[in-house]
Amino acid sequence: MSKTFYIETFGCQMNAHDSEKVVGTLEHEGYVQVEDEADAGLVLYNTCSIRDKAEQKVFHRLNEYKRLQGEGKKFGVLGCVAQQEGERIFEKAPYVSLVAGSASYRNLPEMLRRLEAGETRITGLDDRQTDQAFETEFIARTNPNRGYITIIEGCDKFCAYCVVPYTRGKERSRTSASVMVEARRMADMGYTDIQLLGQNVNSWRDPSGRMSFAELLTAVGSIAGIRRVRFTTSHPRDFTRDIVEAIDATPTLCDHIHLPVQSGSTAVLHAMAREYTREWYLERMSWIHGAKRDISITSDMIVGFPGETDADFEQTITLIDAVKYDAVFAFKFSPRPNTPAVHMADSIPDAVKSERLRILMDRQREIQREHYGRHLGQVVEAMVEGYNEARGQVVGRSTQNKTINFTASGERPPQGSYVDVRITQTLPNSLVGEALMNAVPFVPVRRAADFVVLN
Repeated sequence: MSKTFYIETFGCQMNAHDSEKVVGTLEHEGYVQVEDEADAGLVLYNTCSIRDKAEQKVFHRLNEYKRLQGEGKKFGVLGCVAQQEGERIFEKAPYVSLVAGSASYRNLPEMLRRLEAGETRITGLDDRQTDQAFETEFIARTNPNRGYITIIEGCDKFCAYCVVPYTRGKERSRTSASVMVEARRMADMGYTDIQLLGQNVNSWRDPSGRMSFAELLTAVGSIAGIRRVRFTTSHPRDFTRDIVEAIDATPTLCDHIHLPVQSGSTAVLHAMAREYTREWYLERMSWIHGAKRDISITSDMIVGFPGETDADFEQTITLIDAVKYDAVFAFKFSPRPNTPAVHMADSIPDAVKSERLRILMDRQREIQREHYGRHLGQVVEAMVEGYNEARGQVVGRSTQNKTINFTASGERPPQGSYVDVRITQTLPNSLVGEALMNAVPFVPVRRAADFVVLN
């Protein structure tokens, strides 16, 4: 087998960062990444099973390239679908040689050696009881401006609709010392924007007992050279007031909180096994609304969960009216394998789910149009992420995680730099502005040899 590899990633930011660690591990083992399946000796698919029909997408992609098996190529399925389907993948796609869930990535070097020795059915399918997180210094970071650090893996919440506890195992936190070492290393490499990741990032518990989650945020935000610290995704059950206090007290902590509610109805939340009430959630919203800083709030919602009545759905609408989210990511309920919701009678017609989703998003769009208006005339710091050549605009992002499209006279600021922008127009999903004439972009110092940029 040629020691070249191709990897394709499906799904969330956690999966994307897992792939960064997998790529770094492979490169450390002497493999070279290529940009096309046809050029690779090893073809890997890092999969997600959160969304409906995720498995079908993976098997469809495998089927597209099975013809390459005759050229001596090996195939591997990683991630959530691998853990969920297990050895059944070998039956459905016998040309696959490696099936590994995310909890087994720490064993990748050993699995690669077995693959090179000619084994054809290698599995890394740890049960959810493993206590070991995947920590590695060999990370090929795809984003040269924003760096990601996983601080907790797995999930112990067992929401009725969610497959994550079954595919990623139980919660496994890294020590605060380990996280701080990685954060300092990234700052030394020139990263100024760091995002802490976890299925439930605020469920992190320091195995050494030294820090709370809020204290970890403050500590990372205090590292020299770091300008922005984000964290996602939080769970309402573990959202504490000191998180808001830390954001208020630490300017480098971004003024944005993503706190999925899923439903505004306590009855539906109970059916979902979310283990909090509407009132519990709204109390946490009151902490955020009462902060000294203007903290942006975003959320996830599911419509059409089994048993959701018209009255339950109306409770969701009244909740978004009360909270005034800056963005909502909403989806129609679809049952996922191995979850309790699979056995619930999905009594709500798809047409009703679609109509509820339309109503929710139409109302949220109205709220965003009004709520974004508060930024008109403000001066907002934007980190440059790219350029819209067709419009002649620079594309940036605010600390509130909002897209800012702006014009800049003279030489355009480089990616990764920070520019003060006066907002001249507000749209439901973005801000428009002009770079201040006297603003000198802050450009972070970066040693190119210290990171790998992937396509």
